[in-house]
Amino acid sequence: MTTPAGIPTGNRFKTALANGQPRIGLWLSLGDPYGAEMCASVGYDWLLIDGEHGPNDLRSMLFQLQSVAAYASHPVVRVVQGEVARIKQLLDIGAQTLLVPMIDTPEQAQTMVAATRYPPDGVRGEAAAIVRASRWNARSDYVRKANDEVCLLVQAETTTAIDNLEAICAVEGVDGVFIGPADLAASMGFPGNAGHPSVQAVIDDAIRRIVKSGKAAGTLTSDPDQAKHYLALGARFVAVGLDVALLMQALRARAAQFDLGTAADDAKGPY
Repeated sequence: MTTPAGIPTGNRFKTALANGQPRIGLWLSLGDPYGAEMCASVGYDWLLIDGEHGPNDLRSMLFQLQSVAAYASHPVVRVVQGEVARIKQLLDIGAQTLLVPMIDTPEQAQTMVAATRYPPDGVRGEAAAIVRASRWNARSDYVRKANDEVCLLVQAETTTAIDNLEAICAVEGVDGVFIGPADLAASMGFPGNAGHPSVQAVIDDAIRRIVKSGKAAGTLTSDPDQAKHYLALGARFVAVGLDVALLMQALRARAAQFDLGTAADDAKGPY
C-alpha cells in the first residue's frame, strides 16, 4: 500500500506472517549496500541486515535499507542487542521489522515491545518531522499508525529461552520468535555443532511450540532440505542462506578448479 504521494504504508511482511504465509529469506552479513541490492534483485521474500555479527553501523544499515527499497524483498534489521535507544534510531531510519537477539525472558520481550511503540503503548521517542520513517513528515499519519506497522521478532537461542518459550510467545506485541541454532547449540553444550541430533530435536520442538502459541516461528539454515523440514513443521520465516557463506563457497570452488587452495594457504599473512 502507498499514500497518494507514493509513500509506502503498512508492513507486508507482518501481514504475511499473520496470514500464515511462509516467507523465505537470506542473511546479509557483508555490510554492503551494493551487495544488498544484488540480493534484493533475486526475489527473496525478506533480507536480514545483520547488525549483531555483521560489520554494520547505523549508517551502513541505512544505506542498505535505501538500496533494497525499490525491490519486493522486505528488509529485516537485526540489532546488536536489545538497547532501547538503538531501537529508536533504527525505527527512525525506516526499519519496520526488527529481530532482537538473546531474549531469554518475557520481561525482556516486554521491554522490546515498549521500545518499538510510541506512547501510550511504549516509550519510543517521537520526532516524525525529521526522520526517514515518516519521509520527513510527508506521511502525516505515521505517528498514529507506526505502532501497528512495526513487526517485532525476538530470538530464543539459549536453554533459558527455550524453558520460557511459551511465556515469551504470550507477550502481546511479539509477532514472531526466531530460533538461533548456533547459540542454542553452544548453550546446550555443543558449540559449533548446530546439526547435533539433540539440538535439532530441541529446534523442532520449539518450532511446534511457537506455532501452537499462534506466533510466527522462524530460523536459519543453509541446508535446503532442512529448510523445507522446518517449513513443514509450520515455520513461517526461514532464512535459507547467508551472503558471506554463499560467496565463499563460490570463491573456494573456483579456486579449487585451478588448484589455488595450497597457494592461498602459503600466502597467508599474520592475520
